[in-house]
Amino acid sequence: MSDKDDGLFAGVSHSRTADEVVHQLELLILDGVLRDGDRLPGERDLAQSLDVSRPILREALKELEARGLLVSHHGGGTFVADIIGQVFSKPITDLISRHARATRDYLEYRRELEGLTAELAARRATEADKALLSRIIDDMRRAHQIGQPEGELAADVEFHNAIGEAAHNVILLHTMRACYRLLSEGILFNRRAVFSLANARERLLEQHIAIHDAILAGDAALAKQAAQAHIDFVMQAAAETARSDEWSRVSKLRMIRREGQPTSGRSQRTGVLPKPEND
Repeated sequence: MSDKDDGLFAGVSHSRTADEVVHQLELLILDGVLRDGDRLPGERDLAQSLDVSRPILREALKELEARGLLVSHHGGGTFVADIIGQVFSKPITDLISRHARATRDYLEYRRELEGLTAELAARRATEADKALLSRIIDDMRRAHQIGQPEGELAADVEFHNAIGEAAHNVILLHTMRACYRLLSEGILFNRRAVFSLANARERLLEQHIAIHDAILAGDAALAKQAAQAHIDFVMQAAAETARSDEWSRVSKLRMIRREGQPTSGRSQRTGVLPKPEND
């Protein structure tokens, strides 16, 4: 945490019990304000922000650690635990990564979630939510203009996460974050490959802008339609990428086979007699 986080933690009520500290920190994690990996302020600063004694704060932090919401590193501080990663366990992510059918199922699942999330965001987004969405779109435009695909990819995930926050439904929020975790780690498919398709970057930018504009206009139906059309395009692009990869794989195998085959053998199979040797 830094100076910009001043005001994030509010003083607890007059009873100043550990339970109230636990409750406040739980809500910050539940609402997605505190994310996995975020470092909490030092004990002295946090106790001062919460207006509680340090023994009460220690009791609260110990309780949150026992619940698996916080982790502490000796001499390194206290951090929000990786609770999102636990939504999809390692065995299931490994299983998903080995089967192409899972990519289609994932995108189908995301299509419905994205539509619902954008619809709710159009109805519920606050001015702060809208300002954040606009800032991310500006970042995406800038990265696109200067030819920075990595910047566009980063803004892509940030944009969808911000829509999840603007929907103001904590179940959707954490479910979507778990989905994006799989996506950002390349477990399902390579987003960079999708970006490499002809005109893909231009079309993706247009789609994100359409979702943004619908949410800012408060048009729930249009926001849902734009979000689902975006995923339809991603599904098509992912399928084309997979097909192109398969073509490349087969072509390479054919080339390897041809290069390792004697010339005379190739001539006989094509019906062309080999040139007779000189006596």
